[in-house]
Amino acid sequence: MILGQDGPAVAISARTAAWLERYAGLSALRVRVRGTDPLISEQLQEIRVVAMSWRGSACGTEGATSPEPATSSEWLSTTEAADLLGIGPRAVVKAIARGSIPAKRVGNRHRVSREDVEHYRSARAA
Repeated sequence: MILGQDGPAVAISARTAAWLERYAGLSALRVRVRGTDPLISEQLQEIRVVAMSWRGSACGTEGATSPEPATSSEWLSTTEAADLLGIGPRAVVKAIARGSIPAKRVGNRHRVSREDVEHYRSARAA
């Protein structure tokens, strides 16, 4: 639906928002643009909130759907983070020690969130 008073705008359904989050990679985009453009960042976050509320609702979709493909964990080991960043695991440990990448200790291992790794990657690219 196209609407708007200050120029054209598009309203999308919660189901469409959930589809975009899942299949168009809006989560990764939201992480990449965070802090670069406040308006875009805010609107991508709003799409995420709507998508999450739709996924949590009991209505679902009409007809049978195939199961969502398994995604890897939100938490990464230092080796997995290093692979995503294109650096060595020791460099990830050093970034954690500097405070550049927030991490949690699980036993004697570090775990970093996928989102924090994306933030670190974006900061390195800038």
